[in-house]
Order: sequence, then C-alpha cells, then structure tokens
Amino acid sequence: MLNLASILEALTQRAGPVLSSNRTALQLAQREQHRRLLVVKGLFDLFLAAAALVVLAPMLVALALAVRLAIGTPILFNQQRPGLHGRPFTIYKFRTMSDARDAAGGLLPDAERLGWFGKFLRTTSLDELPELINVLRGEMSIVGPRPLLMEYLPRYSAEQMRRHDVLPGITGLAQINGRNAASWPRKFELDVWYVDHRSMWLDLKIIAVTVWKVLKRDGIDQSHGISSERFMGNADA
Repeated sequence: MLNLASILEALTQRAGPVLSSNRTALQLAQREQHRRLLVVKGLFDLFLAAAALVVLAPMLVALALAVRLAIGTPILFNQQRPGLHGRPFTIYKFRTMSDARDAAGGLLPDAERLGWFGKFLRTTSLDELPELINVLRGEMSIVGPRPLLMEYLPRYSAEQMRRHDVLPGITGLAQINGRNAASWPRKFELDVWYVDHRSMWLDLKIIAVTVWKVLKRDGIDQSHGISSERFMGNADA
C-alpha cells in the first residue's frame, strides 16, 4: 500500500536540488547583468563627462572668471561627501556663497551670504558642472543618488543606506521628481528604487528629463536658491 507521506517526502527531496539550482542560476544571471551594466555605464560616464568638459570649456572658464569677480576666491567649493558604500571623496562645485561675517567674526547665515550670482548658479544648476571632474575620477556617475553630507550617514535607516550601493550622481531620480520640494523620505525612497531598477535606458531618460527641467528651472525655489532643510533623521527612529 502506497504511503502518501513517503511519496511527498521523495518529491520534496527531488525538487529541492532543482529549485536550489534554478535559484543559483538566476543569481548568477543577475550578477552578470549588473557587471555588464557597470562596464557600459562606466564607459558612458567617462565619454559623456570628457565630451562635456571639452564642449563646455569656454563656459567653464567664463563662469570661473565670473565667480572670481562676483564672489571671490577660491573659485571652487570642495567638501567631503559619502560615495560608493559611504566611502568619503572630495566633491567639486563652483562657489556660490561669500565669506561675509558679522561683527564678532562669525559667518553670516547662508541666505545672507548667497548673492544674486550665487542664486543664479544654483537655480540653473551651473554650480554643479565641476562635478564632471569627479565623474572622470570614478568617484561619481552622471546618474545616481545625490551625494549628501557625511553627517547624514548615521541617521539613515538600513533601507535608506542602500542608496550608497551605487556611485552617487550629478543628477538622479529624486532630482527629476521634486528635487528640493520633495521630502527626505520621498527622496530616499526614489534613490533606493533607482538602485533596484537601474539600467542604461533609465539613465538616459533621467538625463533627458534633467536637461528639460534645468532649462525650465523646475523643482527649485527660485526666490531663494537655498538648498532644502537638513536631514535630521527619521521620525520613527
């Protein structure tokens, strides 16, 4: 007489190796797909950054001179930011704020140090053009989650920290979906979604939408040109 329990056990034992093999094959295929994407994306970043620096060289020189005259030196702003896996690197931007100080020698608030030219650079995103140097150095990508402040790292949840599983970018999914108007949780949600669904097609779409939004000056508070409020952590942490 057939024993149903024995039959089920035998079928399970046979199916186990098959399921495990299929799962392993899928994981290997995904790893190979990600490896190819990294190679193609890396070459694309290098080509686009180099081409942009050559084509925009006259504009970059003009902007550097304008910063020197309107704001002063140094012309470039540099700061430590978290890159891939949170490792720090030095980001470069055109300077947008002066060193104006109060009677006691302390720096004035950002809003008071950001003059008309600094606002212009920020609202047009021209201040971020030197980040193309970071792309050439392999520290950033054209598209990816924006590199925020080092002090934010311990404030992220484990899920939010996944935004550092890829290189940071000059533009990203969060930048074309609200930018400064979006809440921090929403920005991080978009960053992690990008990490899970990244592709060259998605990158090209983000670049195209970014150019369109920059030309329209969309997603920025143009009356102030000030960055969004600092991320102080998750409310439920």
